[in-house]
Parts: sequence; structure tokens; C-alpha cells
Amino acid sequence: MSIKSFAAKIFAKSVHKKMMDWAANPVKTQQKVFDGLLNQAKNTQFGSDHSFSKINSFAEFASRVPIRDYEDLKPYVEKAVAGEADILWPGKPLYFAKTSGTTSGAKYIPLTKESMPTHVNAARNAILCYIHETGNAAFVDGKMIFLQGSPELNEKNGIKLGRLSGIVAHYVPSYLQKNRLPSWETNCIDDWETKVDAIVEETKNEDMTVISGIPSWVQMYFERLQAETNKKVGDLFKNFELFIYGGVNYEPYRAKFEELIGRKVPSIELFPASEGFFAFQDSQKEKGMLLQLDSGIFYEFIEAFKFFSENPKRLTIGEVEEGVNYVMIISTNAGLWGYNVGDTIMFTSTKPYRVVVTGRIKHFISAFGEHVIGKEVEEALNIAMKKHSFSISEFTVAPQTSPKEGLPYHEWLIEFENQPKNINEVEKTIDTAMQSQNSYYKDLIVGKILKPLVITVLDKNSFKNYMKSQGKLGGQNKVPRLANDRTLADAILNL
Repeated sequence: MSIKSFAAKIFAKSVHKKMMDWAANPVKTQQKVFDGLLNQAKNTQFGSDHSFSKINSFAEFASRVPIRDYEDLKPYVEKAVAGEADILWPGKPLYFAKTSGTTSGAKYIPLTKESMPTHVNAARNAILCYIHETGNAAFVDGKMIFLQGSPELNEKNGIKLGRLSGIVAHYVPSYLQKNRLPSWETNCIDDWETKVDAIVEETKNEDMTVISGIPSWVQMYFERLQAETNKKVGDLFKNFELFIYGGVNYEPYRAKFEELIGRKVPSIELFPASEGFFAFQDSQKEKGMLLQLDSGIFYEFIEAFKFFSENPKRLTIGEVEEGVNYVMIISTNAGLWGYNVGDTIMFTSTKPYRVVVTGRIKHFISAFGEHVIGKEVEEALNIAMKKHSFSISEFTVAPQTSPKEGLPYHEWLIEFENQPKNINEVEKTIDTAMQSQNSYYKDLIVGKILKPLVITVLDKNSFKNYMKSQGKLGGQNKVPRLANDRTLADAILNL
């Protein structure tokens, strides 16, 4: 055992103990975060506008601070972007994480000296929890790759800005720098396909032990590796021991990954966003990701089906239940207040609080009142993949409200890696699984308002070509699993 792996085990034990201390006292932990946020921000413009100094309870906070999305918060953000201080949080942000919004154009999410460490520490702690639980630390001596955006940053009014993954790249601990790939020069390549080819060249002869990224883009990397070397990834990287991912559900990709790798590899799921690092998988034995209650983020939850009603009830951590689909609302030490991130989650456990991501509040299908969410379509597809032994590259689902003939239906656009022999049987399996999960959908099928779903088989690289046409190939970009209209579906079909 190397000195580095031995030290990692000791550090992992210490960090895990601290985590379990706050996880065992969730309400107290969140109250401490809540009080600290209000106290620190009471003299900011936002704090003054919303009378933070007079707030003594969550109920008062909820009455003074409405739920906001980026558009609602934009007037404050624009002042911070212009270089003004003490707007949403004391002082000026350290960075702005620049993301592409669908209605807002570019979005500038503030990152502060208080919030930045929480992003770095959560990613680190996810790995340390794995080491603590499994006792496996040998991989820290090998090479690690994180497929991410360019670390090159621009500057606006004295504040640096870039993609979150590029900003975080500047905070890689010194003890990992020698192990980390790709090189800085390769990481700065803008064109994703050129970048992947360069990464293949840099890594194909290295001892890669940890690989991290969004599954769809890691799959491209694995495919290029296999094409270049004519070897399974697991044979090429004999000590590849850990896959770390986030952004989308891994399950639809798992079969293809195991085929490309040639064996099973343990994985860790992360739940990061520009707005905060919310959760990570702390156990290989338990379902869900540990919600980070002690990381400068105060959480609220609203039942998803009630979210668009007038004055929906805002719940705190001690009021949530397992198995309910919630919209997650955050207030943070980066200056986001009552902020709707857009993600929906479900608690798999409340001792401690672990969550799974169920989708996006704007990514659903309810063209006929069916309330279909991302978790349901992914689960239905996984059932079909296991039963009919096929794998996929990517998929999305959209309503077909005006078919040329017959009843409306849900159209599943699927790009297969290996196409099943009988598409009709796959359709039946998926539809049955959807009906078993969603009573609204079942009632519409039984009542002959909808006919059972229809699969449209897409050509190879359809999703890749679509993302490329939108300038969103690679990095942290991902395809929505479902939509309530046909904008995405028609765009892909019309390429």
C-alpha cells in the first residue's frame, strides 16, 4: 500500500465521521445554515429589500421571499454582473458560471468565496466515502480523467466567468495534479470531437484508474478508445476501478458501458449544478445520494404536482416524505434566494436524507393530464432493456397530439446500439411498465384517450448530430429525456 492510499483511508474515515454527525441531526443542521445565510446577507441589497433583519422564522422568510427562477432574479444578477458589490451576497462574486438558458439566453450563476469550496469538497468527499466504505484506495495512485468543459476563463467587469467544470478545474488539489488528465492544453480545445481524439492519444497508454463525466460523452470516449486500440476499455486500462458520473441517469447506458469495458466497474453518482453541489452517492449499498445539508445551502421542497398551483406549500427538511416527487428550492451562500433550480427529486431515505433525481419540472409530458416524469420513462426503458436484451445510445419522449390517423400517443425516439428483434414487443413492455407506474397514463390508455406508445427508431448518431447542430456537443450538455411539446422531437426528425 502506498503512502498516498494509506493517507487517503485515514482522511476518509475522518471526513465520513463529520458527515455522519450532521446527517444524524438534519433539522438542526439546516436551521444553522438558514440562520447563517440570513445573518450574512442581511445588509446586501436583496437582504434589505426583503427585510432579512426582521426574519425570525422560516414562515416569515417564505412570506417575504417568493419562489424565483433565473428570470425573476435576473435584475439582481445583472447588477452583480455589472460589477456592483453587496447585491445578493456580501462583496462581489469570485466567478460567474455561465450556462445557456432556454428563455434567458446566457445565464450567469454567481459563485462566491463561501460557496466555491462546497463544490470542491463535495466531489472530494464522494470519493472519500467510497474509500471509507469499500476499503479500496489503490486507485488514488493511478491516473484520473475528468471529461469537462474548457478551463479557460473570460472576464466581465473584473469577475472571471466560464463553465462550472472549467472553473472547478482550477481547484484540483496539488496532490492530484500529477495524476490528473487530460493536459491543460487538451482540456482547452473547444471542438468536442477534436478534444476527444486528443484525450484518446494522451490516455491510451496510461494507467487510468478513475474516469468521470456525463455518461453519453464518456461513451463517445470509450468508443474512440476501442476504435483506436482494438481493445476493450477494461483490457486497455487494467486498473480502471471507478466510474464517476452525473447529469443523467446511468442505467440506460450501463449495458453498453459494460460491453465497452468488458466487465463491471463500481460507480459513484453525483448531483452537481452551477447553483450548488447538492448530493452524492455516499454508499454502494444504499439507494440514492446523500443530500448535502451542511454545505451553505438551505433547502425547501414543493410537491411537484402542486407546484404550479397558487401559493403551494413550501416544506423544509423535517417535513418531507419518502416516495413523493418534489421540486427542490434553494437559498445559498452564493446569493440565490428561494431559487427554483428546476430539478425534481424523490427521497429514498430520511435516515439519513438520500435522494434520486426524478427529472426537471419543465421536462414532463402532461398533454392529456398524464403527468409523466423522467424517472418513470427511464425505469420503463430499463425494464424493457433487461427483458429484451438491447442497449441504447440515447432517447427522448414527446407527445404526438395530432397523428395522421388514430388516437394520439407518446412517441419514443430511440437510437439503439443493438436493435431488438421485435420492436412491437418492446413497445408493449415499455407501455405496460408505464401503466404500472403512472395511474393517470393507465386511465388514458384504458379509456382510449391515448393509444399505447410508439417507438421511432433513429439512425446512428442522430442525437449527436442534433447536439452538434445546436452547438452543444460534449462537455456538460445533455439531451432532455422528455418534453411536453414536439420542439425537440421534430428538430431531430427533420435533420
